[in-house]
Amino acid sequence: MSRKPIIGITVDCNHDPADPRTRGKLELNWNYAQAVSDAGGVPILIPPTADMKSIADLIDGWLIPGGNDIDAKHFGEENHPAVETIEAERFESEQALYQYIPAAMPVFGICYGCQFINVMQRGSLIQHLPDVTGNTSHTGGTLQDYAIEESSKLAGAAKASRMQGKSYHHQAIGRVGDDVAVVAQHEDGTIEAIEVPARPWMIGVQWHPERTLTDGPTQQLFESFVSAAAKYATTKP
Repeated sequence: MSRKPIIGITVDCNHDPADPRTRGKLELNWNYAQAVSDAGGVPILIPPTADMKSIADLIDGWLIPGGNDIDAKHFGEENHPAVETIEAERFESEQALYQYIPAAMPVFGICYGCQFINVMQRGSLIQHLPDVTGNTSHTGGTLQDYAIEESSKLAGAAKASRMQGKSYHHQAIGRVGDDVAVVAQHEDGTIEAIEVPARPWMIGVQWHPERTLTDGPTQQLFESFVSAAAKYATTKP
């Protein structure tokens, strides 16, 4: 019997060398790992200290979870006053892993992870979405409804042309990155999902599907991701 696919999940970190007992903490919300397990995968947590080339060889798929904001220097801007930057150790390790993973490996970005994919593809971010929309409707877990491009890989993965999700973000995609396709938008124009058509399975969603795990299309999306990772695993030496 073939083994279950290994899904790497990068994690938040608080490196504190001054703490002689712990030297800091690693953190991931439980529901990310639960979603992978429920979909048939084996979640493993990836700390920033890991050798990312070795990780790229080990894992069969990569889930990039939510987190704080990407430092605007990575897309040529100064940080907005509302920005709370992601830990440099996390971003730099993820940046390295992005360079090492084979193009065929499935990648699923959620919230920050969606934004990260866009920035890695040389795109930019709206640093404080209320400056554009005039409201905070995308924060606080608002349940939103999204129309999905019917020809997209996301629609195929979720087996749905509409999805619902909980929204917890004050940033969003600005300039769309190279080779990135927008496949869902909010009615106010906010980009809610992207994919990289040249890759077999690289999808980013701005909402938090791991927080609506009883939703049918959401379950299907995670199952599609894990299934794609299992298929990729069979191609590895």
